[in-house]
Amino acid sequence: MHRTDSKKQPIWFGQVYARSETFRKLFQDGMTLVEETAAYLDGDGRVAAKDMGRPGSIVYATESMRLTTRLMQLASWLLLHRSVNEGDMTVDQAAKEKRKIKIDQLATNMNGPGWGQLPDVFKDLVSRSLSLQKRVERIDAALFEQAQGIHSDTNPVGEQIEALSAALGKRG
Repeated sequence: MHRTDSKKQPIWFGQVYARSETFRKLFQDGMTLVEETAAYLDGDGRVAAKDMGRPGSIVYATESMRLTTRLMQLASWLLLHRSVNEGDMTVDQAAKEKRKIKIDQLATNMNGPGWGQLPDVFKDLVSRSLSLQKRVERIDAALFEQAQGIHSDTNPVGEQIEALSAALGKRG
């Protein structure tokens, strides 16, 4: 077995993920949800909001703003990763821009007062947006953890292999 001393570069999960079918599906799901939500809020949702009592209309207005903000942040995250994939932006540029995106800021209490008065279609949009948010948060956390590891000078796996090799007396 030929061993080289050249340092191998780790595979960056974010670059691989952004080119994957999984990401394309997530991107499509996210953009579809943005479009569905915009169409609903501008059409049937506007009509439904007029027919609600005061408590329901207040919750609807508040949750509409949260929903819109959440989806815009998620769309920004998705577009940022697509830009890196398509070569429109470097990973470093994307990292700087990503600091402006807050994907975990807007929670929704689906059991709060007035929630039951909201239209089922609206509640479904909120639920789907929260599901998308959780998916993106998990991926973002994995990307962040890997980026931290890439930017450090240590390689934990490599260190463990070297320690095992040294302990077994088989250093190459």
